[in-house]
Amino acid sequence: MSSGGALPLPPWRTRVTEALSAISDAVWVLDHDDRFTWVNPAAARLLARPAADLVGHRVWDVLPDLAGSELVTAHRHARDTRRPQDVEVFASSLDRWLGGRVHGAPGGELVVVVRDVHARRTLDDERAAESSLTRAVLDALPARTAVLDADGTILTTNRAWDDAAGRAGQPFLGRVGEDYLALCRAAAAAGDRDARSAVDGLEAVFARRAPSFALDYARAVPGRRPAEPTWWYVQAFPVDDRPRVVVTHTDVTDRVTAEQQAAWQARHDHLTSLPNRAALHEAITDALAEDEGGRVTVLFMDVDGFKQVNDSLGHAAGDLLLRELASRLAHRTRPTDVVGRLGGDEFVVVARDCDAEGGVALARRFHGVFDEPFELAGVRLPLTVSIGIATSDSAHAGPDDLLRDADAAMYAAKAEGRNRDLVFTPALRGELEDRRQIAGRLRDAASGGEFSVHWQPVLHLGTGEVAGCEALLRWDHPQRGPVLPAAFVPVAEEHGLIVPITRWMLRVALAQGRAWADDGLRLTIGVNVSAVHLTSGSLVDDVLEALEESGLRAQDLLVELTEAGVARDPRQAAEQLAALRAHGVRVAIDDFGTGRSSLAVVASLPVDLLKVDRALIAGPLPDRAAPEAVLGAVVALGTTLGMRVLAEGVETAEQVELARRVGCTYAQGHRVSAPLDAAVLGALLVQGRRLTGRQVLPP
Repeated sequence: MSSGGALPLPPWRTRVTEALSAISDAVWVLDHDDRFTWVNPAAARLLARPAADLVGHRVWDVLPDLAGSELVTAHRHARDTRRPQDVEVFASSLDRWLGGRVHGAPGGELVVVVRDVHARRTLDDERAAESSLTRAVLDALPARTAVLDADGTILTTNRAWDDAAGRAGQPFLGRVGEDYLALCRAAAAAGDRDARSAVDGLEAVFARRAPSFALDYARAVPGRRPAEPTWWYVQAFPVDDRPRVVVTHTDVTDRVTAEQQAAWQARHDHLTSLPNRAALHEAITDALAEDEGGRVTVLFMDVDGFKQVNDSLGHAAGDLLLRELASRLAHRTRPTDVVGRLGGDEFVVVARDCDAEGGVALARRFHGVFDEPFELAGVRLPLTVSIGIATSDSAHAGPDDLLRDADAAMYAAKAEGRNRDLVFTPALRGELEDRRQIAGRLRDAASGGEFSVHWQPVLHLGTGEVAGCEALLRWDHPQRGPVLPAAFVPVAEEHGLIVPITRWMLRVALAQGRAWADDGLRLTIGVNVSAVHLTSGSLVDDVLEALEESGLRAQDLLVELTEAGVARDPRQAAEQLAALRAHGVRVAIDDFGTGRSSLAVVASLPVDLLKVDRALIAGPLPDRAAPEAVLGAVVALGTTLGMRVLAEGVETAEQVELARRVGCTYAQGHRVSAPLDAAVLGALLVQGRRLTGRQVLPP
């Protein structure tokens, strides 16, 4: 027997088999029945069986999983044609890919040369899978994608690219094999600026001067209006170390349209579509840049009585009114003027080439806008407008200056009786400067010890005892002396200072209330809150934080808001007041009867106490409405709504008796007591309790 396993062979075959025994490929010889007659050592190793165990056995018994494979066909064709047959099969019993060549020999014998191709075949399969995955990924991309060779030739494209190539209105696209750079250069030579940018960007990426390139471009689409192009975002970046580049074109029409819409919305009022504050600032800035002196005028308009429209007809009707007013104003302006809305019922007109006299003439024209009543919900509303006028000069360095002065002139016009127009003057500027100085000092008034709190007792008319007291803020200005709240509270509201001042007030007042409670005095502490604080959204948190810090019971705190302040936004007021009451805090409407809010608004609010303004008690009234009848009507309203009533500003014994007679629960005013220092009030109450055993002020 030769070196491989075999049956006895003639000498010439012995020499052949000895040669085959030395090669690394597996070789075996099969008879006409596919039985092993000889096997070289490499084949024995491949089949993991000694050669002697293989000889005489059919190959299909050794490799049964190949019995139905392409190897069977190769055997048959090799015998029939005597031509070598190449085949690759996977032998699951060996867990290998085998590559073989089958040679036909006389007598039906076969010589089979087999090589282990598992590593190569696995690599081929991995590459094929990777290529298939790459193709699938490319085709799944919505962006039109192509891979370019170093010379700009298109090597491959995805389905989105192929579908679009050749369509009208689809530039910068080509087919596989075409020169993409040449297509772009041709478009650039025809005057296409986007194509020129694309050529420059692509060349920079190919030359590695830039890591990538990107460009937004627009193209008109046949059948669409020119104003409705499609927008595309082209990107180019290297794909590997070789100078190949991936180019993508993504349809970004929706994104660009959204950006354009957002940019428009950022500069226009959503309700009226007029330019908003930002756009007006730009318009004034541009006009001032071209102004040759005193030729830019800003008119600031505020609708008189607009709040009553909202209160009586609702916000939807108010919105309709604003849209109608915007349309009327736009039709009354000159082509070079810009009319915009700042918010609420405030409109601004920027007039170029217009001095103060021209501004007054324009104001007269805008007053005419209101000559024709507005019709809303079947109701004809006669409205008027107050207009402030400011004209550019050396004191107006920017849009804020002109808007500020026009605003000041408008408020001055409104204060003079409404339905007026007023030109800003240096005197008004002096008043503004005074207000700014007050604001500047207010910022540090609390920390500087300039604030103090006085307390005005509240009398329970049924028991005669002091049921509570209202905390009244006082400011002792270091230069001006005492400053009335009416002079500094509006300034604090305008400059965003009222909220921190109220927080200070809450801490001080509630701490004093707790101190009195510790001394055995049970008083309801009333603290006034601004409508600005109400709209800030922090009122509830600020009140609860002050309560927690002081330890005062929530039911011993009465938060007071004016009727006018609540009417600014009844819905928001109701939400925050309800939240306070849910924590036990009581709520009062202050100065009731002067705010002109509708009864429906008052009835909808979660309120415990109505504080009737002194004007309904001591002020002049028509002959047909005696004070007792008016006050009695308010008490009846409060009773119906489950609210108690307090008479404010009682100055005489007769007024106290009137309040008691019509059913008011409480009274407050100088007849009861003037505002007192905390120490004085506390001492008086202790004295009254010692003398009478009740919480009263001594006689």
